[in-house]
Amino acid sequence: MKMKEITTKTTSDLSRLMAEKKEALRAFRFGSAGAKTKNVKEGRGLRKDIARIMTQLASVKGKK
Repeated sequence: MKMKEITTKTTSDLSRLMAEKKEALRAFRFGSAGAKTKNVKEGRGLRKDIARIMTQLASVKGKK
């Protein structure tokens, strides 16, 4: 997910999206512990997406 896509979303959409990404990261971590994961770079991408969303949420809260 690119930052341009994130900046166009509302705060409620970002909160929902972050919850989805965190759940996907949790599932990835437990899947990798059981060696079920094929794409090992997926975790890094999920963490970066979460960081981007958190940055945007902090930016929006700072402007209010």
